[in-house]
Amino acid sequence: MYIGKVIGMVVATRKDETLVGKKLMVVEKTDANGKSLGIEEVAIDSVGAGKGEYVLVSKGSSARHVFGSPNSPIDAAIVGIIDNIEVQP
Repeated sequence: MYIGKVIGMVVATRKDETLVGKKLMVVEKTDANGKSLGIEEVAIDSVGAGKGEYVLVSKGSSARHVFGSPNSPIDAAIVGIIDNIEVQP
């Protein structure tokens, strides 16, 4: 799992049938202070996240299980919207 920032969305009119009706978001991986790590990927949204929000992203088989689709081509899923992060200096 990692922290990321939603920076955009993907519209795909033709896709695997297990992805129909799911929102595809572009997420930029960040550190705990919100600094970009220069890595972006597409993640399926399970919580209604929007552009500019910081989110928690689950990866791999855990991401597929969020939607109850263990055979779906999902590699990353947004599983939480972050309200606040506190990091000790």
